[in-house]
Amino acid sequence: MESDHSAPAASASAPPLPAPRRLAVVAFNGASMGIMSFAFGVFDMAVQYGALPDLDVHLVSGEPRGVLGGGGLTCELPYDLAAVREADLVIVPFWRDPGETPPGPVLDALRDGHGSGARVAGLCTGAFALAAAGLLDRRPATTHWALTGVLAALYPKVRVRPSVLYVDDGDILTAGGGAAGMDLGLHILRTSLGATVANRLARHMVVPPHRPGGQAQYVEGPVPDPVGDDPVGEAMRWALDHLGDALTVDLLARRARMSRRNFDRRFHELTGAAPATWLTYQRVLHAQRLLESTTAPVSEVARLCGFPSPAGLRRHFRRHVGVAPSAYRMSFSAPA
Repeated sequence: MESDHSAPAASASAPPLPAPRRLAVVAFNGASMGIMSFAFGVFDMAVQYGALPDLDVHLVSGEPRGVLGGGGLTCELPYDLAAVREADLVIVPFWRDPGETPPGPVLDALRDGHGSGARVAGLCTGAFALAAAGLLDRRPATTHWALTGVLAALYPKVRVRPSVLYVDDGDILTAGGGAAGMDLGLHILRTSLGATVANRLARHMVVPPHRPGGQAQYVEGPVPDPVGDDPVGEAMRWALDHLGDALTVDLLARRARMSRRNFDRRFHELTGAAPATWLTYQRVLHAQRLLESTTAPVSEVARLCGFPSPAGLRRHFRRHVGVAPSAYRMSFSAPA
């Protein structure tokens, strides 16, 4: 399923992935409550806001007598490894020492859960637990940027992607450290519930709905929402309200009262991306929303999003989302 230009979560003939119903989050001694919040915080918020009302979340002890700590509090982990074998989504957000092999029983449970059809995700150092279980063999994967070299050295069968926020390889997913786990959680919701639901949830959480680079499966340069009083941020906000216009980077630079060279430099400092890359992706996001919420023809969606032709929309949409606009609409549009 590896591809530089398409996400494996959807195809022209496939429906969206099923929303998770049973989530098992595996913790080991030494894990903090803060680390764990990156693993299931997005899903917990989805429950609170009604996006996943029936989700059953189990915090699982990956070893005997597992305890979480943080903020002067301690919390015993109530579930054992049986919950991993029964889940349809398993997340391992942390492993205390990349050089130490996780306990055999938890590795067996991860293999069993995956063999029973669960999607299995490793966040940050949790990717080392998946690698130790053999689940990352001959797979693309990532981990925290400071440990990608360690992952490659300890597990040479893993195709390590050091520069990405997360990797979705279908039934196996990995993410970098900290907030990249939230990015991956929102991505999982996006591929099962659609962009509208995921974006609405992100707004409730006051986080960017998607930090894109140039690809859907390997999301590279983070692109935050424009904030603050920076003239580039103001130009970005203005652009979001005028995506259907014939916007150019030169026009945005003039809006910011900056030379094109200084605008490009400052834009990259703020976002990690080129202005044209950001603008194209915002148009694709707008197209997703229109395809989900309207019955406008693809040609009209292209016009409203500022693409010069339906062919331009289709090309960029497939590159970023992984499917054609018509296939996306079939999967994610609301019933009439």
